[in-house]
Amino acid sequence: MPWCEDCAKYWNPAAMNDDGTCPTCGRLVEAPKRQPITAKNLDLRRLAAGDDEEIPKTPWHFKLLMVLLVLYLGWRIVQLFTWIFT
Repeated sequence: MPWCEDCAKYWNPAAMNDDGTCPTCGRLVEAPKRQPITAKNLDLRRLAAGDDEEIPKTPWHFKLLMVLLVLYLGWRIVQLFTWIFT
């Protein structure tokens, strides 16, 4: 987090000017390092895991619960249609 000595304030990199200067006093706080975020370079799983860690896989029991949920909701829809049309 960049710190401005003159303003005695931490600045979010997105709140600073594009050239890395403080918005209130104009002092150079941090060299600009921003890369535009696009859908191609954004990987939420990598952000959650960190750069050095392996990306965790989805646990098998979560997949099983999703399959069971789909089956249950499908059965409830069948019951709804039989209740409506009988």
